[in-house]
Amino acid sequence: MENNKPFNIFDMAQKQFDRSADLMNLDRATRQILRIPMREYQFSLPIALDSGETQVLQAFTVQFNDARGPTKGGVRFHPSETVDTIRALAMWMTWKCAVMNLPLGGSSSGVVCDPHSLSSKEMERICRGFVRRIAHFTGPERDVLGPDIMTGPQEMLWMLDEFETIHNRKSPGFITGKPVTHAGSKGRKEACGYGAMVAAREAMKDLGVKIENTTASIQGFGSTGQHAAKLYSQMGGKIICVSCWDQKERSPLAYRKPEGIQYGELVSITNSFGEIDRARAEALGCDVIPGDEWIQQNVDILVPAAVEYQIRPDNIQQINDQVKLIVEAANGPTDPDVDQILRQRDILVIPDILANAGGVVVSYFEQVQSNMNYFWGRDEVLAKLDAHMTSAYIDVSNFSAQNEVLMRDSAYMLALDRVARASLERGWI
Repeated sequence: MENNKPFNIFDMAQKQFDRSADLMNLDRATRQILRIPMREYQFSLPIALDSGETQVLQAFTVQFNDARGPTKGGVRFHPSETVDTIRALAMWMTWKCAVMNLPLGGSSSGVVCDPHSLSSKEMERICRGFVRRIAHFTGPERDVLGPDIMTGPQEMLWMLDEFETIHNRKSPGFITGKPVTHAGSKGRKEACGYGAMVAAREAMKDLGVKIENTTASIQGFGSTGQHAAKLYSQMGGKIICVSCWDQKERSPLAYRKPEGIQYGELVSITNSFGEIDRARAEALGCDVIPGDEWIQQNVDILVPAAVEYQIRPDNIQQINDQVKLIVEAANGPTDPDVDQILRQRDILVIPDILANAGGVVVSYFEQVQSNMNYFWGRDEVLAKLDAHMTSAYIDVSNFSAQNEVLMRDSAYMLALDRVARASLERGWI
């Protein structure tokens, strides 16, 4: 990607907000209360390595807005994490919870580290050290944590155990994404990817196309990408291309098979970080191409399910004319400057705050189950998720049609209105 100035993801998130705020004619005070984080924390995190050395990591927590309820957000471990990324994620989570009509605000946390180079014991020390830093300004009634990039059920359980040790009480509602055997929710691991495909199913109905007659290219094969691919395959869709990070190459690679990639075969050669074994993929008949070519494929649906800022002014023309739908399973994958171009090309975009909200919906379900100590079966959870995603999609789609605005603008306007109303009713503005 060529860019003359450093890219700032929080600037992009605020740019999206500003566009919707202009469309809504929000007053100055409302814009101020909704545009910047309510509170944020940056701190050093000294960790003892197995070698005996001490490494000092940087960590961040941003609680963006809690007008509608306790904040909710993921904890990601990533070597290139920045506070601006965490600010953007917390902002998006605020709108995501609002567009799904959940009684939650938005937050996000991150630790600058690379789990690829850490042992299990080192990961545990980071998790416990992180919680010791934040234990007195998070919790079930204040800020509910959950998994994000390169964190999962085990990391959530270590964090929960440390929180409960510090406070000397059981607090399973402090964190979501826990193992099912430790007050986690069945259906949680599938939720984000499944939710994205439920939204895709509804969008294809709007377009008058049966999803079983479509093809897709997916960027990212972590938990979200895998489960999106799984449900899409079960719906009858054909996966043509999947891209993912390759640790050996230190860059993404894409795996293409025009006759269709079998989900079960691909997931069987994928490690816990969502990285596909190149040699075994080639043995399955996949062509190996540069990772950024996932966007060029001759398919009906593009599913960015990796990281931010992947569909941009410099690569928008690479999107094939056959593409009808972009499902933003990742956070912030599309530069706002290309939204109008996509509209002119009749490509429908399901925005991230709707498309990838399945994760926070089932996280909310998990929090509810943990707090009342009563748990639902997997089918019940996924049925509730389907109903919630379908209802939210219809709300956004109808508002978009009635007001002749983009789906992204529609989702943002609904979300901003709900958060603004809550802030006004509380007397903040």
